Amino acid sequence: MPNSELRRRKVKEHNDKAIGKKKKAKTVTPSSIHTSLLCLILSGTILTLFLVIYTDEIPWHLANRVIDDAAKRFLGYYKPVHAVVIDAGSTGSRVLAYTFHKSYIGSNLVLDKELFEYNKPGLSSFAKEPKKGAAKIAALLELAKNEIPQEYWSKTPLIMKATAGLRLLPPEQAENLLTEVKKVFKETPFLTDDNSVEIMDGVDEGIFSWFTVNFLLNRINSNPANTVAALDLGGGSTQVTFAALTPSSLQHSDNIHKAVSPTGTVPVFTHSYLGLGLKAARKSVISHLNGDSANVTCECVNPVIKGRLFHYNGHDYYVSGLQEGYPTSKVLGSEMSVREEIPVVDFSKCTKIISAYIDEMVSIRKPPDELPSKAIFAFSYYYDKASQVGLIDFDKGGQIKIADFKKQAERVCHEANPEQPWICLDMTYIWLLLERGFELQLDTRIYLYKKIGGHEITWALGAAYDVLRKLNIL
Repeated sequence: MPNSELRRRKVKEHNDKAIGKKKKAKTVTPSSIHTSLLCLILSGTILTLFLVIYTDEIPWHLANRVIDDAAKRFLGYYKPVHAVVIDAGSTGSRVLAYTFHKSYIGSNLVLDKELFEYNKPGLSSFAKEPKKGAAKIAALLELAKNEIPQEYWSKTPLIMKATAGLRLLPPEQAENLLTEVKKVFKETPFLTDDNSVEIMDGVDEGIFSWFTVNFLLNRINSNPANTVAALDLGGGSTQVTFAALTPSSLQHSDNIHKAVSPTGTVPVFTHSYLGLGLKAARKSVISHLNGDSANVTCECVNPVIKGRLFHYNGHDYYVSGLQEGYPTSKVLGSEMSVREEIPVVDFSKCTKIISAYIDEMVSIRKPPDELPSKAIFAFSYYYDKASQVGLIDFDKGGQIKIADFKKQAERVCHEANPEQPWICLDMTYIWLLLERGFELQLDTRIYLYKKIGGHEITWALGAAYDVLRKLNIL
């Protein structure tokens, strides 16, 4: 055979093989897509396990987002889970309708969004009109029905937990309120039972708040040392909760409880101080030396305040500052104004009154000395008051030192501000509660936030997780 013919055949065979390979490369089957997705999921799992082993963290919130998005897009996998929580607080009632989804790997709950709405006054304000109080709760439930798709109503647990406002009521009045709310719950399409309406124990309030903060910070994991402490200042009570790791903390056996996490349980110290909420403390301070009188004079209120209404727990108080014998502060004049003296609060006397009240309420149970070693997140009225005096941005929050609370307390007590009649009392109280009550140093940093990752910091998230766990929905 001539050499030219031999070369021609070899070239043809080579070209035929190349064409065959191209045809095979162009053949893409559905199974190959699923194989690629499974490889992606497997890679994410391996990465997660690697980080668990070498960093002692569980970054499932990061890995799950990527994997869940891929599973939803390519496999149509999406399992939504809903829960509705009514927070019946002392100053107002709130509804939180949560939407989670189960992660593709591990079936962990991942929070997608929540509805947060509220109305005022608090349920306890309707102690003598329980039907009206229940009607306020019914209005919030209508908002939840608009948030959650109707097809999920019968599978969505609904709970209402009342806090310090109802704890402070006479038992008969509190029970009448709960009875009327239970009637409303029986008419709802959500999933309820005999335990869906109750007064929440202060221990649960503290644990649920701690869970919420650490869940949103993605610190609920196998290493309790990575968690933060939670300080919640409500209207009627305040809670201190943190993972108990030292012998000095664990010896407080009456205050050690097991908090549930996605990876097991965590021993936590938690204590709820009934009567040390901001509004409860304010009521006690303005009633100092005034008994149960409705017309009161308070050392911690500026003398420019006269007969200002303060409503708490179903009672009205008309509050004034000292009308004689009060100190003044000199304000320098300018070309446009004359020098003047303004009435101010006697900061020393106000401090003594508040300190005595805190000492009486906290002396039995001071937080263990492990607390200052924690990263401390404070919220609710801590946040509100700090933003009110400009310590933090209301929308962004931030971190400050306890000394900043003290400095602002001194400032506002030496100003006559009729627009903020309680600000001197409130700021002084918060500073002394943190330093004197909880024995935190003035240079201790605390983190003040209203939201984390766009989600509200409230015990309701912890309560939602708890009810879903008990119903075996997790």
